[in-house]
Amino acid sequence: MAERKVVLSAKDIEVKFRVRENYLTAIRNVSLDLYEGETFAIVGESGSGKSVFTKTFTGMLESNGRVTNGSILFHDKDLVQLKSDKDWEGIRGAKISTVFQDPMTSLNPIRTIGSQIVEVIEKHQKISKKEAKEQAINMMTRVGIPNAADRFDEYPFQYSGGMRQRIVIAIALSCHPEILICDEPTTALDVTIQAQIIKLIKELQQELGFTTIYITHDLGVVAKVADRVGVMYGGQIIEYGTVEEIFYDPKHPYTWALLSSLPQLGIKGEDLYYITGTPPSLFNKIIGDSFAPRNPNALKIDFAKEPPFFRVTDTHYAKTWLLDPRAPELDKPEVIHDLHEKIEHMTGKGGAFYVDE
Repeated sequence: MAERKVVLSAKDIEVKFRVRENYLTAIRNVSLDLYEGETFAIVGESGSGKSVFTKTFTGMLESNGRVTNGSILFHDKDLVQLKSDKDWEGIRGAKISTVFQDPMTSLNPIRTIGSQIVEVIEKHQKISKKEAKEQAINMMTRVGIPNAADRFDEYPFQYSGGMRQRIVIAIALSCHPEILICDEPTTALDVTIQAQIIKLIKELQQELGFTTIYITHDLGVVAKVADRVGVMYGGQIIEYGTVEEIFYDPKHPYTWALLSSLPQLGIKGEDLYYITGTPPSLFNKIIGDSFAPRNPNALKIDFAKEPPFFRVTDTHYAKTWLLDPRAPELDKPEVIHDLHEKIEHMTGKGGAFYVDE
């Protein structure tokens, strides 16, 4: 198999936020290599660090936050060293773009749709206003806006929620970025529109060849879109692998718990599984495995020493003492045994989950 090209490499990233007189360590020494053309999904509960981690790729941390350790190499440039908006001009929007979950927070309500797309194109490309308008209308058409030329001068309130999200995608892709960060892009949309937006992003990725980072807590979406998956908890990636490895051969107890919470696995008349307890406070120094207090099968060492990453395969690694040769054998929960067959039985289709093409 041909070696994949790394487009971005984050190493040992630590992010701290100053909150009054205290510091919150939101990201704790996270490393990640992104490959050309792949879709990498980051999953985990709210507050696990998914969005904060990827904001370091575009320099969009809140004013009280900063990267305190590590490097992010992109085209031989360390993004951690970029400080001002001027430093970020050639990266943010041009090379790495973001689609956020609520389009109304991304669009200016008192400016026309067309002018907002044109502004981004003119900012990053040395072309005339006429050419920029032609590109904007073309991109509006590509993301599925009917009669794009006629709707160019309309305002965001004249578009539906799904159409507004298509415009946000058009803006994000207008400069042909190499990496597209999708931060919960379908959360605010109804199920039918969600499926359309997911399909649109997949089609545009195949057409334009960019790398996608998908941030979500919805494992159903992950199974539909991802090539690889990173599971985040307590400010760390605690397991990563191909989508098949994470869904059908998970190794970390937290990944087991997430999968056990899938609504698709619910049995009529029985309560849905949920993870008891709460995530750790990131104001405090975490000792051991951060999931240990919520893990009914935690080992003594989980409370004393942080586990390293253990190799499962060349593509699958998990940060759990259960993979240490000295650990007792502990099988994953019964509910996620034979998950492939259970999902296939529920959907009537092959593969993990099924999306109409």
